[in-house]
Amino acid sequence: MKKIATILAAVSFALAAPLVAFAMDHESMPMEHGSMEHGGHKKAAHEEVVDGVKATFDVYNLTGMKETHHIMVTFTDAKTGKPLSKGEAKIKVVGPDKAEQVKDLMAMGEGFGANFTMPGKGKYGVMCKFKLADGKVRTVKFWYTVK
Repeated sequence: MKKIATILAAVSFALAAPLVAFAMDHESMPMEHGSMEHGGHKKAAHEEVVDGVKATFDVYNLTGMKETHHIMVTFTDAKTGKPLSKGEAKIKVVGPDKAEQVKDLMAMGEGFGANFTMPGKGKYGVMCKFKLADGKVRTVKFWYTVK
């Protein structure tokens, strides 16, 4: 009986490892880019400079998932263009029906991201509050339209 339990535990671990790797691999997420393309150059959903930090937001349509969109934000020094990837960020999304979602963003490479549900067409308010290594709290707000 102990041998069977050991084998089942080993098999469970072996099967779970690829799923964990998939979940942590941002590049393997089934997405369609929701940002606009123009002449081969990507145009972000929103860009804004706040107190010397440029915040660039990309919104991706997720396919085959409960949550319909992935919001990714990257921060760079507005003067040098150097990535600012140390810190924390939170996003609040308010739908056309006034439903709210608030999530802490997960660090992903040089940016931060999380999945959100934006099931219907319309304008969604996106508010991001972030604190980077300098300790200063900054806020960015913009509208994102689901077509």
